[in-house]
Amino acid sequence: MDIILASGSPRRRELLANATLDFSIMSVDIDETPDDDEHPKDYIQRMVASKAAAAIAQLNLDYKNDKAQLPKLSISLNTPFMILTADTIGVLPDGKTVLVKPTDREHAYSMWQQMSDNTHQIWTAVQATQVMLSSADKSDKGLQSVWQQQIIERTEVSFVPLTLDMMVAYWNSGEPADKAGGYAIQGLAAAWVTHIQGSYTNVVGLPLAQTLALITEATNHHRDDDW
Repeated sequence: MDIILASGSPRRRELLANATLDFSIMSVDIDETPDDDEHPKDYIQRMVASKAAAAIAQLNLDYKNDKAQLPKLSISLNTPFMILTADTIGVLPDGKTVLVKPTDREHAYSMWQQMSDNTHQIWTAVQATQVMLSSADKSDKGLQSVWQQQIIERTEVSFVPLTLDMMVAYWNSGEPADKAGGYAIQGLAAAWVTHIQGSYTNVVGLPLAQTLALITEATNHHRDDDW
């Protein structure tokens, strides 16, 4: 089954590539603003569903405008393919405060101060969505979601006490800008981590073993169903 990773994250691409999966890549742009009083679980589940919907909408537009734009996909009647979407956030011990990508230096410092000498969690939601062009939909509705499944993985991460000099140096490195919680465990921030409990790749941005199990589940679902 063809797989599309609908993510602009180079870390997710690298993790899937390390698993020797054959997949295509597309980026999607959605509004990632949390709703008022939205629980972290609800937020990331909404994000992965919204990213999948945006990917389907873009593929439909490309397919209807020019089928040659999708050379890597076997888009044919009654043949599903898979869209993978993911969203990663940090969550403080209160279970409610979300650590997202820092908007500026002060925002990063504020998050790091709360994570200093403390344990937070990294949550990643992953959604596998099977999409298909059916004979009934060919003329009007186009590509449609026919099956989807979500998983959520949580990993605990503990930090050393952080000094202002440590935070200044890390921000100036440029590494934190596009990272949930403002740090990369696979980068310079590895020196901040005393221990983790759970999936390491989840902290990087994609719980790889769990995602591969989800892909297998989706593939088996396709084989078991009569399309």
